[in-house]
Amino acid sequence: MQIKDVMSPNAVVTTPHARCCDAAKLMREHDIGALPVHSDDTLVGMVTDRDICCQVVAREQGPDTPVESAMSDRVLYCRDSDDTADIARNMAENAVRRLPVVDDEKRLVGMVAITDIAEKCDETTAGDSLAKIKAS
Repeated sequence: MQIKDVMSPNAVVTTPHARCCDAAKLMREHDIGALPVHSDDTLVGMVTDRDICCQVVAREQGPDTPVESAMSDRVLYCRDSDDTADIARNMAENAVRRLPVVDDEKRLVGMVAITDIAEKCDETTAGDSLAKIKAS
């Protein structure tokens, strides 16, 4: 099965210059813990609720702090045509629970979580990968 068969299309995104409080509001509104960060139709980073907590709140920076101050610019991603079992193993190896999904032109087309793979695919592969992620 391919990632495009299990991913969530239409990812909610933010920009590097958006305020962290606005990114946090998007996460709350959509009940998600991570946002891809894009600039000029290019994926430039990821920001998580934990990033905002550790990089902004814990450093006593204000809510108007730009997302680029909290985001990770090391972006792991997968392609919509990738095999779900391969991506589940990759997620485990890198201890990540969710990945942005891009098409052949590297445009963002969605997000995939390890739980998406577990719910719709080979339970053993996804379950093993999730166990490795939780252990790390």
